[in-house]
Amino acid sequence: MDLVSVLEEPLKNALGSATAKVMAEHLGLHTVGDLLHHYPRRYEERGQLTHLADLPMDEHVTVVAQVADARLHSFASSKAPRGKGQRLEVTITDGSGRLQLVFFGHGVHKPHKELLPGTRAMFSGKVSVFNHRLQLAHPAYELLRADDDEATETVGSWAGSLIPLYPATAKLESWKIAKSVQTVLPNAREAVDPLPDSLRDGRGLVTLPEALLKIHRPQTKADVLDARARLKWDEAFVLQVALARRRYADDQLPAVAREPKPAGLLTAFDAKLPFTLTEGQQKVSKEIFDDLATEHPMHRLLQGEVGSGKTMVALRAMLTVVDAGGQAAMLAPTEVLAQQHHRSITEMMGELAEGGMLSGVEHSTKIVLLTGSMGAAARRRALLDLVTGEAGIVIGTHALIEDKVQFHDLGLVVVDEQHRFGVEQRDALRGKGKQPPHLLVMTATPIPRTVAMTVFGDLETSVLDQLPAGRSPIASHVVPAAEKPRFLSRAWERVREEVENGHQAYVVCPRIGDEEDGSGKAKSKKKAPEDEAEKRPPLAVLDIADQLANGPLQGLRVEVLHGRMQPDDKDAVMRRFAAGETDVLVATTVIEVGVNVPNATAMVIMDADRFGVSQLHQLRGRVGRGSAPGLCLLVTEMPEASPARQRLNAVASTLDGFELSRIDLEQRREGDVLGQAQSGVRSSLRMLAVIEDEDIIAEAREEATRIVAANPDLTDLPALRTALDALLDEEREQYLDKG
Repeated sequence: MDLVSVLEEPLKNALGSATAKVMAEHLGLHTVGDLLHHYPRRYEERGQLTHLADLPMDEHVTVVAQVADARLHSFASSKAPRGKGQRLEVTITDGSGRLQLVFFGHGVHKPHKELLPGTRAMFSGKVSVFNHRLQLAHPAYELLRADDDEATETVGSWAGSLIPLYPATAKLESWKIAKSVQTVLPNAREAVDPLPDSLRDGRGLVTLPEALLKIHRPQTKADVLDARARLKWDEAFVLQVALARRRYADDQLPAVAREPKPAGLLTAFDAKLPFTLTEGQQKVSKEIFDDLATEHPMHRLLQGEVGSGKTMVALRAMLTVVDAGGQAAMLAPTEVLAQQHHRSITEMMGELAEGGMLSGVEHSTKIVLLTGSMGAAARRRALLDLVTGEAGIVIGTHALIEDKVQFHDLGLVVVDEQHRFGVEQRDALRGKGKQPPHLLVMTATPIPRTVAMTVFGDLETSVLDQLPAGRSPIASHVVPAAEKPRFLSRAWERVREEVENGHQAYVVCPRIGDEEDGSGKAKSKKKAPEDEAEKRPPLAVLDIADQLANGPLQGLRVEVLHGRMQPDDKDAVMRRFAAGETDVLVATTVIEVGVNVPNATAMVIMDADRFGVSQLHQLRGRVGRGSAPGLCLLVTEMPEASPARQRLNAVASTLDGFELSRIDLEQRREGDVLGQAQSGVRSSLRMLAVIEDEDIIAEAREEATRIVAANPDLTDLPALRTALDALLDEEREQYLDKG
């Protein structure tokens, strides 16, 4: 049997079809290799007891503990009306905390005989709360005693003094997974080692077979550290090799160099600007211009704080391409944002945006808007302007991607808020160029360096972290509406004061409010008393707008904006708000990105705990865009000690988006960090933590770049190619293609 097929053997051959079916359905494990890469979450030392105080609510856990007390109670119920019902309550301890186990009915007999005080065992079940106490109802358990041959064998099946505890499910407890691993572990000796010998030896890393043996059956804590160090390197390195090959392949593609033209459209535009570009904008613009002047496609990620002037940088790049005879397309995630970009860019350019019109000047071009809701005549005109080259710049939504949209000479694609688009959508737009166009991807969600290297590792990164002159600071405060209703009343007074001073305000709600299917109801499973605030449906735009117009903001001009309105209606509402004809706009997160109304100075976010940290930071960036200071009030009913309140306090305490993104990522799971669109990457990262393992990721990127430059096809490294194929099959690798 060759080396690859040993690890690719289906689990049903090794474990039987019943166990294999559960592993496939509940853990996504199909082969021997999948199971060997299903690593323990943590380890228990046989001489120690686990910390029961740290158990997470509503999660399936495995604990090792000792029985302190066991009592059998009788009770009457509908099924046992004469008091014949039985309930066994077992208290287990770790020396510092206690946890109650409960068994009912016929299920009490076996544990009543086995779970005697002093007995040690592994218990597995879902953590719930009853009478304000944590408990496991009907947990599965495995005794850990060494007083007979069979029990000695049970204990001995977890090697040495460390007991591995695996990510498990209700259908498959940790110790059953451990026994399955024990069955296939001999195959680990056949694992193909993807790391080149020189790289492994230079860093003192153990071989892959040794790492797999040590991670599943460690004799000491040092074994675990050795295994983790090696397995993290595997994940980082294989991923970075895939990204390095993507970058290398992109570098081989031909592209039309778009060099800045002296005394052209860009020069005329710069001369019109009523302000000076920040140092950051000038530096990033130079990086982009240098990329555009090369004969292979630019692939650049532009990260910028909310309000840092990314659109200005993107517009100058688009004007450079138009100067060089090409066309530029900007892809926006929503119609509101596409219309906003079209309006603001047209206004910034003035007569320079009137190409082909009598009012146009010598250096000018035409800017067209293309969205799905446009009328047939306007759409036909826009499509004609694109195919003839009359329009130098097009701004649109997904409508740009449709087959019938053709360009005369597409030279640059700008993707705004890249996380809103799938890879296929970006590819479809890029495919409309005669040769691959240059690509500029923008995001206002700050991304820590390691996440950028992992998720966007095939893009060069530019960062705008300076705010343009004239931008005002934003004061942020948490408003605890349940504890201090007076604070909420004061929030509405502050909104009224802002309007009386000639300014405008946003009120943001998580829900629209006319859902017929009740889908807006909170789906929280938590039953703890402190989670009362999560039990009601999220506050809704239509309800809050009505309450405000007839209550604390009576007499002010209040309008609503949400995603289910007709596009023309949405645009009309935004135009009135931008023109100052509306005092307060009550909206969903449709205003989250790109909306620019400098006169809006206040924002009240209702049920702020229902939004993520990055989303709150994005929303907050809609105010303070002019010369007057901004105010953001985060309204919540969550109690002071809750994690949700701590999250809101973090947002209120800093305006540094990169700091907030770190906080956000530390509080979330790795899968969320990498995002839904990156499911292929996520599923291959089992050991690597993108925030903690910055050094490994950076080193792996350097090594991968060096190896791929010397040997793009990896012909001298067949084991690495095998690992690349296994970890990043074709479907997963497509997810890595940011371009």
